[in-house]
Amino acid sequence: MWQVVPVRGVAGYGGAVARSGGSPVGATRGAIRGSAMRRFGRWTTAVCVAVVTAALLSGCGSSSASSSSTVTTVPGDPIALGAPASVPESVLTIPTPAVAGTPSKYDQVQVRTFGDPSARHVLVLVPGTNGGAGDFDLVAPYLVTHVPDLQVWSEMRREGVLQDESVVRSTLAGATSTQKMFDFYLGWLADKSITDHYQPLKPADYGFVDDWGMAVAMNDLHAVIMKAREGGTRSVTLGGHSLGGTEAAVYPAWDFSGTAGYTTINGIICIDGCAGAQGFYGTPPTIASVQASIAKLQTSGPWLDLLGVGLPWATGVFSEVGAVTAYKDPNGPATTFESFPYLPASFKPAVPAINEALFGNAFDYRSSPPGLKLIQVHSGHIGTGTPAGWVDDGITPITNVVDTFAQTPLAAAEWYYPERLSIDAAAAASLEQTPVATYLGLRLLHTAQVDVPLFAFQTALGGADNGVVGSAEAYKAESKIPSVTTVSRTDTYSHLDPLLASPDQNDFLKTVVPWLDRLDG
Repeated sequence: MWQVVPVRGVAGYGGAVARSGGSPVGATRGAIRGSAMRRFGRWTTAVCVAVVTAALLSGCGSSSASSSSTVTTVPGDPIALGAPASVPESVLTIPTPAVAGTPSKYDQVQVRTFGDPSARHVLVLVPGTNGGAGDFDLVAPYLVTHVPDLQVWSEMRREGVLQDESVVRSTLAGATSTQKMFDFYLGWLADKSITDHYQPLKPADYGFVDDWGMAVAMNDLHAVIMKAREGGTRSVTLGGHSLGGTEAAVYPAWDFSGTAGYTTINGIICIDGCAGAQGFYGTPPTIASVQASIAKLQTSGPWLDLLGVGLPWATGVFSEVGAVTAYKDPNGPATTFESFPYLPASFKPAVPAINEALFGNAFDYRSSPPGLKLIQVHSGHIGTGTPAGWVDDGITPITNVVDTFAQTPLAAAEWYYPERLSIDAAAAASLEQTPVATYLGLRLLHTAQVDVPLFAFQTALGGADNGVVGSAEAYKAESKIPSVTTVSRTDTYSHLDPLLASPDQNDFLKTVVPWLDRLDG
């Protein structure tokens, strides 16, 4: 027999809890919810196809916990590729509360900081499903140079330390060829003569990751926010993209051993992901359905296996290797990837292309299939020539996408994303302490008291059936949120455009900057 212990040993989280504060959600919230439920039922169906195929198309160790925050930089390693050198950067390692059964070396998260460390305001940003801190490497430098007295912290969740990016770093530094990098991480899958290759983590050795769900993510995020606050001398705004937007919306309602999350922040930013509407991630889960999902982890492994072939790490590796190849040799022929048997023929350009063009073809909304909405941008199209090049004609230059996904350390994609986090997110999306939420150890006790402003931006993905905006409005209806600012670009923006579009054409930056100015002012 197996037994589910929702959040074993996580400081600040206990057993059965009941929602406190406020009255039952009324008819107004119920009406707002409806369209969001229909919209996100389709999202969850597309997740596996979207992220995996994106990774294929894009180019298709552990560390000790410290007793206090440390600043680390690695000489020679690229930090925020494409970011202005004038913006100060550092990487912080922040200890987090212990999780029973998890080795202590994993009780930590890392954040990349942008801007003046003496700034009085900090914006903490959380990435989405299979996303990493690198997702914000382009928007963060812009924000700190356009919002006075602001520093930006981008979080890499604790699972980020599981990634072995040593050969990626060596390739970026010029010590390893892109072909050798490809062979080390991917080539060996098809060519058994390659013996010096990446050794994937064994799921049986990481059963403790089964418990890395929303409670662990909230506890880790709380440690980051408390560090950023510096004893209350600085104000903190919390934002996130996609599933990270859900985390940003859940945090204010969470109870941390008697402290409400909203009391530690001054605002919420939801970027094409949010919470507040039941069914945000499809059909609302039941206790039986989450029991079945958690039980499955014990046989399939703790990580989200988007390929469904026992290679949970492949999503991050494909995207990172493909991006680094396009970064180092943008105009080289993409023959290595075009001939790779694990790259589906349906995703290969009709004509031979250069590395940059193959990469762009994967991400542009016109050339990637509808199931790839999670990674799409408005970038450009395959050009002419032999091999064919890439033509930028959209708001997001392909170099922005390449720079972001080639980033390491603190990459834009996770290799070992814990599936438990998605299981819990589905139950947390309503911001209600339902029986399912209680069973999973969620602590959504302060939804009715949340009293900080909310900014929500939705694209074609998050805006289908008005999902993100509808959830933000539902959140306001059930809480004390004083104002909700919503921006909808469902016809002109894809899911990654808010993070990657050129600043002069980026409506997310154009609208969130004045919102942050008013908030901090």
